[in-house]
Amino acid sequence: MYAIVEIAGQQFKVAKDQKVYVHRLKEEEGKKVSFHNVLLLEDGKNVTVGAPAIDGAAVEAKVVKHLKGDKVIVFKKKRRKGYQKKNGHRQFLTEIQIEGIIAKGAKKVEAKKEAAPKKETPKAAAPKAKKEAPKAKETKKAAPAKKAAPKATADLSKNTVAELKAMAKAKGLEGYSSMKKAELIAALSK
Repeated sequence: MYAIVEIAGQQFKVAKDQKVYVHRLKEEEGKKVSFHNVLLLEDGKNVTVGAPAIDGAAVEAKVVKHLKGDKVIVFKKKRRKGYQKKNGHRQFLTEIQIEGIIAKGAKKVEAKKEAAPKKETPKAAAPKAKKEAPKAKETKKAAPAKKAAPKATADLSKNTVAELKAMAKAKGLEGYSSMKKAELIAALSK
């Protein structure tokens, strides 16, 4: 059994008891992590492809250690110009070991993102509510007048040119055969 899962922005083909090096994760060493963005599952002869991810599927792993990857040398040169730059880079990585692949029934753990936006004080919230109330009333009064006119044009714009020409013929308009869609809509809405 194997799965293709997205971990830290990259896709990996993983199987049980496999060790994988991924971009640095926030979790500490020894902690268990779960990845819910499973794109494909293969179990014997059954292959399940997600659109884009499979609901209820997850890959569970354990963070083994944090480390740095091998040094990569970045060398730039422009010949005959005396330009040379040499840089090195070591990527921060996390080694994880896949402990299991769950095909169905995995529960997503929601992060605590709700607490951050609620730091608004009640004094600051009250003036906003007062300012928004008059705008809402104005839009409600103006909206019914505008809704009547666009309905006729919106309904006509959904039709094809052939349907509009048939409507123009039934209405008795002349020269409808050479009109474009916008001209047909304008003529029929009059």
